[in-house]
Amino acid sequence: MRVGHGFDAHAFAEGRRLVLGGVHIPHARGLAGHSDADVLAHAVIDALLGAAALGDIGAMFPPDDERWAGADSMAMLRDVRERVAAAGLGIGNVDATVVCESPKLAPHIALMRAAVAGALEVDVTQVSVKATTTDGLGFTGEGAGVAAFAVVLLE
Repeated sequence: MRVGHGFDAHAFAEGRRLVLGGVHIPHARGLAGHSDADVLAHAVIDALLGAAALGDIGAMFPPDDERWAGADSMAMLRDVRERVAAAGLGIGNVDATVVCESPKLAPHIALMRAAVAGALEVDVTQVSVKATTTDGLGFTGEGAGVAAFAVVLLE
C-alpha cells in the first residue's frame, strides 16, 4: 500500500466559472488559474502522483504550457489515473477536504464525489469529499480563495 497527500489553492477571480471536483458551482466568482483551476481535482492529482512517485502536477501539466490553458481538470485527473494504472497500482480510496467560506458546498458534495469517482473509475464509496471553513481565518476565511487537501491510498 502507498499513501499520497495533495494540496492546492487558488484565488478567486472575476469572469471565471467556479469548478470543484468537476462540478460547476454557482457563485459570483471562479478561481484564477492556467487550467479551470479546480483545486479539488488538483489536490487529488497531486496525491495520486505522490503515492505513485510519479512527480507532481506542475511537472506533468506545466502552467507555462499552452496545451493546458483552460484545461478540464477532470481530463487531467483521468490522464493521471491511467498513469497510475500503468505503474501497476490501483486506487483504494480518496479522502478530500475543500476549504472555503463561500459558497456553501454541502448541496454539491454528492455530485463532486460522483464526478471524481467517475474520472478515477472507482465506486463512489471509495471517494470522500468534505467541506469546511476556517472561521474567518486566513485567505480562505477572508473569502479570497479556495483550498483543498487530499489523501489517497494506492494498492
